[in-house]
Amino acid sequence: MFDTITPLFPGLPGGPELLIVLLVLVLLFGANKIPKLARSTGQAMGEFKRGRNEIEEELKDIEHDDDENTTDVSTESATESTTTSE
Repeated sequence: MFDTITPLFPGLPGGPELLIVLLVLVLLFGANKIPKLARSTGQAMGEFKRGRNEIEEELKDIEHDDDENTTDVSTESATESTTTSE
């Protein structure tokens, strides 16, 4: 009664699909260029991760500095108000 549509590659490719993908890669890039391609991809991912971590740390530092400045301003205004009322 109900026909279900089955995708060609459900989930991750495995078995024969993986062999076909590897064969196409070897034909496109050649066997000696695949390790270089994998190495450069790994280096690019490492650079991206380092850059992301640096940006996250800078944002945390900025947020921490803003929190300190807000606390300092509220402390100063509280001190000024007690001094002027005396």
